[in-house]
Amino acid sequence: MGFTVKTLREAMRYMLESQGFDRVLRKMKLLSATPGKVVCELKVEEEHTNRGGTLHGGLTATLVDVVSTTALLYTERAVPGVSVDMNITYTAAAKIGEEVLITAQILKQGKNIAFASVDLTNKATGKLIAQGRHTKYLGN
Repeated sequence: MGFTVKTLREAMRYMLESQGFDRVLRKMKLLSATPGKVVCELKVEEEHTNRGGTLHGGLTATLVDVVSTTALLYTERAVPGVSVDMNITYTAAAKIGEEVLITAQILKQGKNIAFASVDLTNKATGKLIAQGRHTKYLGN
């Protein structure tokens, strides 16, 4: 295994302390990691919302991207890859103060391509907020 949970936390911290776009995820916490599966949590705050006061769709897409990539890092190959395709289905809103669980699972990792699924759920109710699919090119 290329990464331990400790090095995974360090890699995420490095990414989140970036001055670039990833800084929008600074308040996300890693809850658990097993090979090919990562669970994170984010409490929705005003900075995470759209004009309607709910979790911004663009941030939801970023959560799908970053957490599925983290799950990919927590596999034997430990390669982040590059995005080829991403699809998000939005099923419910998350309001300020609500805690969102982001669960990413690597469905398949081949020689060149990996497939991930990500569920965003309301931590209190278990209700599905959004579901994403992410395809990444791993190279050789």
